[in-house]
Amino acid sequence: MKVLIDANALMMPAQFRVDLFGELTRLIGTHEPLVLEDVVTELRGLSLCRGKNGAAARCGLAMAEQCTIVTGTSTAPQVDDRIIAYAYEHQCPVVTNDRRMRRLLLIEGIPVIGMRKQRTMEFIRG
Repeated sequence: MKVLIDANALMMPAQFRVDLFGELTRLIGTHEPLVLEDVVTELRGLSLCRGKNGAAARCGLAMAEQCTIVTGTSTAPQVDDRIIAYAYEHQCPVVTNDRRMRRLLLIEGIPVIGMRKQRTMEFIRG
């Protein structure tokens, strides 16, 4: 199963000490993690920051290297909107910890994988 991962999900291992890929395997078994090029660009910008957010973004970049980098076709101005468009077009679940995006994805009927009690992850179907 292909799974699209957003920037804040890639930063979760550094922020919450969660084994992102291990949790995905536990939830859905064999999977192919995908990351939009736009997400990698977003993480590069955040990685220049100092402190915890910068360190988490650098960790996210390292995690993104273990994923298949894909190009979206959406011209939406926001990266989140491009993620939603890609997931809808390819009918793949999205891994995110962003409440706004989670709500929008579920409205579109796109399954979401997110944090549960900052320890594990859960699969939410729209």
